[in-house]
Amino acid sequence: MHRGKGMKFVGDSRVTDPASRPKKTPKDYSEYPGKTEAFWPDFLLKEWLVGAVFLVGYLVLTVAHPSPLERPADPADTGYIPVPDWYFLFLYQLLKYEFASGPFNVIGAIIMPGLAFGALLLVPFLDTSKERRPFKRPLPTGFMLLAIAAMIFLTWESVVNHDWEKAKAYGEIREEVAVEIDETSEGYQLYQASSCIGCHGNAFEGGLGKPLIGLEYTPDEIVNIAHEGLGGMPGGTYQGTEEELHKLAEFITTLQPTE
Repeated sequence: MHRGKGMKFVGDSRVTDPASRPKKTPKDYSEYPGKTEAFWPDFLLKEWLVGAVFLVGYLVLTVAHPSPLERPADPADTGYIPVPDWYFLFLYQLLKYEFASGPFNVIGAIIMPGLAFGALLLVPFLDTSKERRPFKRPLPTGFMLLAIAAMIFLTWESVVNHDWEKAKAYGEIREEVAVEIDETSEGYQLYQASSCIGCHGNAFEGGLGKPLIGLEYTPDEIVNIAHEGLGGMPGGTYQGTEEELHKLAEFITTLQPTE
């Protein structure tokens, strides 16, 4: 190095000024109006906005109409008919039809829903068109409309054919009434072995039938009700002998609430 010449710097072409670097902007899709758009941020922002609207709507709905509570579940109560949540009512209704229930339960529970959802999953592979207008894509549009129509119809049928008033009365929370029960008595054993327990509850609290605690009937009147029925209770449901029915009726009259 010679004096007075100073120092020279050699620049690397790989190092550039950040201000001069090209900005990463989304690709211009103006040549394809209505057919495609940038995933970030255009498409993703729309998805977030739609999701936020539905989330707020569900939150408002849950605050305005909270889920109703029923009385505690009783495994011994065979008269209770559970109903699924509203978004499964269409499958619940499907299992009521003769061709999808009983010995054909596998068809209604597995095969038919499996074929329907499998067809919807295969639609993107069966139709690879980039066209976004529904009438230009008859296959996926037809599948989607058919699925929506079937779900709406089955859900509606399930709602209108279900006895909601009876279900509400059955599931309402009742105040527990204390009662002394002699579990060693013959009447209690007859009750446990009879079909009465399915409607009137394991602890005589009622269910599909009325509670049996504190009835203002005589034993003869209870026997007559068992034979002829009363209100929504059909007659002739007791399967035991007449002597056993009288013993059961006498036992029921002893079920009085304790103070």
